[in-house]
Amino acid sequence: MIAERLAGRHQVDVLTTCARDYITWKNEYREGEDRIRAVTVRRFANDRTRDLESFNEYSDWIFHNDHSPADEEEWLKRQGPWCPGLLAYLEQHHRSYDALIFFTYLYAPTVLGLRVDPARSILVPTAHDEPAIRLGLYREVFSLPTGIAYNTNVERGFLRQLFSVGATIEETVGCGVELPPSRLHDLPTSEPANPADRAEQTDQPEQDASDHNDALGSPLSARGAVFRRRHRLYGPFALYGGRIDPGKGCEELLDYFNSYAESDGDASLVLMGLKLMPIPDAPHVRFAGMLSEVERLEALESATVVVVPSPFESLSLLALEAFSVGTPVLANARSDVLTDHCQRSNGGLYYSDRDEFRECLRLLIHDAPLRAAMGRQGRDYVRTHYRWDAILGKYDRLIAGLQRSRPEGRSRRGRRRGGRKA
Repeated sequence: MIAERLAGRHQVDVLTTCARDYITWKNEYREGEDRIRAVTVRRFANDRTRDLESFNEYSDWIFHNDHSPADEEEWLKRQGPWCPGLLAYLEQHHRSYDALIFFTYLYAPTVLGLRVDPARSILVPTAHDEPAIRLGLYREVFSLPTGIAYNTNVERGFLRQLFSVGATIEETVGCGVELPPSRLHDLPTSEPANPADRAEQTDQPEQDASDHNDALGSPLSARGAVFRRRHRLYGPFALYGGRIDPGKGCEELLDYFNSYAESDGDASLVLMGLKLMPIPDAPHVRFAGMLSEVERLEALESATVVVVPSPFESLSLLALEAFSVGTPVLANARSDVLTDHCQRSNGGLYYSDRDEFRECLRLLIHDAPLRAAMGRQGRDYVRTHYRWDAILGKYDRLIAGLQRSRPEGRSRRGRRRGGRKA
């Protein structure tokens, strides 16, 4: 998303691998150059795939035992993606770029790529507290780049506490979020903020529920109606979107929601995204699968609550997208980033255990005025902090700062009418 937006004012290349997933790093895309929405994408084949089981065993050993720098280099190689062709291209062509922007501190293309030309490099860490970040090899990663673009101030504080950050140019940037046309204006606080609150969770015909909603004339009567009809959702529901993966907190989410369903039984849980773990066959759990961007937006709008269960987040686009459509968030309190979003926006609640999850979810499902107020506040938060023009302005300042910090850059500024190359 950031590359495509930057392409409106800069010449942008993306260097990436031929892999489609991060589990195996198997080459699936065609190697070579492609053009995607004004961005040149250069793909390079990985030299090896990853065996996740053996890698996890090696990770467990290296995180809990004394080891050497060579062991960490081996761990990096086993983690993948291992793509010598990408690094060779960077070695040959780095001087033709005004900025090299590396996304995610964790993987080999960033760790090794930052060594090529630190003076031209901006790191977007997307970091959170996890065992890997305490490996010795990452001390160099955070000492090398001239620029760092943090996702949040929480991430910035965490990294500055952990590392001697060498960057001379820093910004808290994040990612832009589109604000869909608001249907929250003039919403009466006495009206339910979701059609789910008017359609009882029964087996009544779909059209009856729709007619009932429309007859009430609420500004939100049409929110997500198509998604609800398509997935036969007649009552309130909590929505999760993203990788359906234990590492994203989904096992705990299913466990906690099952407790809520057993005690209250008045809501469903809908999971959308890539399934990387079993999903129980339960009447209160629905799997929506991979959705188009349009249907994903409809799902976020139609949800009563969006749940963000991941304990590890550096930004959380899911939370920001929920805020942007006026749907309140229920977030895992173990993520400092998520609690910070909720506190600063007043657009969501957060839980630290099963009981808090149940009570927060019960409150959000049954208190329509509270949801409406949180919806407005969440939209205001996104409008203030995550507009695309503000995000791109910060990247422009970082790129210009790189130019000013290099002697040769001062004589090259403005040489391209179409903007700098990144």
